[in-house]
Amino acid sequence: MTAPVHVVRDRIDSYPTHQIAGYGVRPGRHMPFGATLVPGGVNFSLHSSTAEAVALVLFRRGEHTPLAELPIPDEFRIGGVWAITVFGLDYENLDYGYRVHGPRDPHIADRFDPERILADPYARAMSGRDVWGAEPDWHDPYQYRSKLAFDDFDWDDDQPLRIPQEDLVIYEMHVRGFTRDPSSGVAEPGTYAGVVEKIPYLKSLGVNCVELMPVFEFDEFENQRIDPTSGELLLNYWGYSTVGFFAPKAGYAATGRFGMQCDEFKNMVKELHAAGIQVLLDVVFNHTAEGNEDGPTIHFRGLDNRTYYILTPEGYYYNFSGTGNTLNCNHPVVRNYVLSCLRYWASEYHVDGFRFDLAAILDRGEDGAPLANPPLIEALSFDPVLRDCVLIAEAWDAGGLYQVGSFPNYGRWSEWNGKFRDTVRRYLKGDVGTIGDLATRMVGSPDLYSRRGANASVNFVTCHDGFTLNDLVTYNGKHNEANGEGNRDGGDDNNSWNCGVEGPTDDSEVQRLRLRQMKNAMVLLLTSQGIPMINAGDEVGRTQQGNNNAYCHDSTLTWFDWGLTERNSELFDFVRNLIAFRVAHPLLRSRQHPTGEDHHGLGYPDISWHGVHAWSADWAPDSHLLAVLRTGLTAEGLADYVYIAVNSHWEGHDLQLPELPADTSWHLFADTFAAAPGNVAPGSEVPLDNQHSVHLGPRSAIVLIGRRR
Repeated sequence: MTAPVHVVRDRIDSYPTHQIAGYGVRPGRHMPFGATLVPGGVNFSLHSSTAEAVALVLFRRGEHTPLAELPIPDEFRIGGVWAITVFGLDYENLDYGYRVHGPRDPHIADRFDPERILADPYARAMSGRDVWGAEPDWHDPYQYRSKLAFDDFDWDDDQPLRIPQEDLVIYEMHVRGFTRDPSSGVAEPGTYAGVVEKIPYLKSLGVNCVELMPVFEFDEFENQRIDPTSGELLLNYWGYSTVGFFAPKAGYAATGRFGMQCDEFKNMVKELHAAGIQVLLDVVFNHTAEGNEDGPTIHFRGLDNRTYYILTPEGYYYNFSGTGNTLNCNHPVVRNYVLSCLRYWASEYHVDGFRFDLAAILDRGEDGAPLANPPLIEALSFDPVLRDCVLIAEAWDAGGLYQVGSFPNYGRWSEWNGKFRDTVRRYLKGDVGTIGDLATRMVGSPDLYSRRGANASVNFVTCHDGFTLNDLVTYNGKHNEANGEGNRDGGDDNNSWNCGVEGPTDDSEVQRLRLRQMKNAMVLLLTSQGIPMINAGDEVGRTQQGNNNAYCHDSTLTWFDWGLTERNSELFDFVRNLIAFRVAHPLLRSRQHPTGEDHHGLGYPDISWHGVHAWSADWAPDSHLLAVLRTGLTAEGLADYVYIAVNSHWEGHDLQLPELPADTSWHLFADTFAAAPGNVAPGSEVPLDNQHSVHLGPRSAIVLIGRRR
């Protein structure tokens, strides 16, 4: 006897039980939150712990007047979750939102306003800012519209790459700025599709991980204004002000005007993975775009203000983010929201990890005080879906909580190592008293991460926030006049040095010194233990004309000038070869800090420090020269010797070299003082004529390897 065949849909309730506003509806499924396609209709689920009534508001795409407004019956509510399934919708052309009514006797901190239509915090897509920079319809009563997203993308068996963290070379980039300049030559400048066209460039550079500045939906017109000195329109270019945490930025998609931003983003991830490049997202869970008491009501504030934000007893917003509000991250509801969001991006978009902006806020409790065991950070650390994701903390916030080296990590987190940045910058400009600290940073900052290993340190000299590498060696002070804030914004502690002239110059000696200083910085970055991060464009000397806070500029000031790849090809080749050198020498990527012992029977400790005299470093405060010998094994199991010497002194020095085994000789990989190109491809190093000493030029660096004759 043959068993009966049942269609799955026949086993699911897919028929209306009520009629509301002309639509067939039924009590909805309360989980998951958000809008989800179900047989015959769409399930809508919304949480508000204290709302007294909720109505679902439906729009045809882009229209001002609602198509229908459906009060959700109280009997459809369970606890604080309102859920309704609506049948017969044209979900391809549907925008939706909510009207939420609060208690008649509100708490002092309640901000319910039934006159407003609220976006769904769980919306998988949003409209309203579909084309970057296109003037919005300011008369639209519902500016940020929630939409459905569909799960019909063909991933072609793609999956996260799971590259060992010690092997990562991170490239921090702005999706729009990377290809927006006409010099990019891509078909769709400033988009996810544009990034795909530049994958060959990323491969040629040798990076294997991109860290994308915010790609969650935000409003570029937030805080828009005209620069009174130039007439330039200033926008929210960086995007650190999230509107939709589950929604990719439509304005970064060539297809955003068609509502296809989700698929375009997924295709970018798929193509990067196919090229062996991981994708990390810079995420902002410390605050939202709703700002302070005078800011807009978009979703959280009108749904559950007391739950989502850290508030004073008087109902005002604590401002540990410096942007007006602070998310109440360790409240159970908000904690689950963050977890759901990151699980969604990891599972549905295949992203490989996250960098958390102002992550110290994730450590704060509901009164703003740091917690000994912050529930959100613990939950992220042990979440099963996020198990293989890279987790990176910017371990400070605008409220003064600085946790570099002490961020609650549960053995999972890496940190942006601001101390590496500061030490390298101070050393390069010639500050006294930096040698000892520099040595510590070069070996993965064991003073900060002795229990966690070198992978806990994400090393960087520059990032999006501050000077570019070119500007670090070109300007003594910030030049942010174009921001329209009287040059008061941006940091003043840049630890930069202009090499003798402020700004651009035709002086060839100064130009050569600046190029040498950029190379020196890259030597320190790419030969140090820890995970290196390069700011996009630094490999070709990109400039922001001394602006160290270019958050508001969507212009050639911030766009990647692709002509630099030819004009500054010497620097590009130097960085490319350094990355390849790092790959060729596993001892530079070890996750364990060195101990000074001979672990491989080579007759040499795994690390030793040198100076003008071999085996004798000068640790005096006024010392400017340091050399290190690293020993270990190659990937093939052969003995490996790498000697790195750096000199921030204005005079050159002859260095006595440590003696190698009789069958091994010193070969030169890089000398930043030498004439172009100053380095060779790994494997092509040439033997030194003098095996006993080498000259280290003023303000320069050399890299040698020991190779069998």
